[in-house]
Amino acid sequence: MNPPPEAAATIFGDRLPLAIEYHRLLATVGSERGFIGPREIDRLWDRHVLNCAVIGEAFEEGASVADVGSGAGLPGIPLAIARQDLKIRLIEPLLKRSTFLNEVVDELGLDNVEVIRGRAEDPEVRRAGRVDAVTSRAVAPLGKLARWCLPLAHVGGRMVAMKGASISEELERDKYDVRKAGGADAEIFFAGESVLAEPTRLISIRRVK
Repeated sequence: MNPPPEAAATIFGDRLPLAIEYHRLLATVGSERGFIGPREIDRLWDRHVLNCAVIGEAFEEGASVADVGSGAGLPGIPLAIARQDLKIRLIEPLLKRSTFLNEVVDELGLDNVEVIRGRAEDPEVRRAGRVDAVTSRAVAPLGKLARWCLPLAHVGGRMVAMKGASISEELERDKYDVRKAGGADAEIFFAGESVLAEPTRLISIRRVK
């Protein structure tokens, strides 16, 4: 098992032991159940745990945040460990993944996290109430993501998605779909620039209607 990089102590502070245990669960149980590919195990800290945790820079104190398509808990679990003040909902439709998420939440004692099994567009998910922000990682193209995520945020809330280098092109291509979903004021920015060699690229879109 790889030890945490120096940046992990800066990002997680006194909650670093929780991050180490989550890393262990991903590398063992997560890998055994097929959520993490064998080639990713040696890269879990940099490519998965730390780059998800730093997105906490994008959220205000005490915000409620929904993680759509949480999978093995990325970015929601690292975010919840790094920012104990946030109220996190992990939204995941698949039973085996939502089961793993509940196991992780229980084992780590994350009392600021709730797991909801379902899709973002499901009525029961939307009945859970709107949140301040909705985040996601490698879930869908921007237009489709906006249709799924923006309705989960209250008017004035935001979608804050982790995206790759082509996000500017995605935004240009899908700008009509974003507007149709009620989104505006798109902003592309980076998180973790002071602690990571490769900062995390994010796009923030505000829900205006």
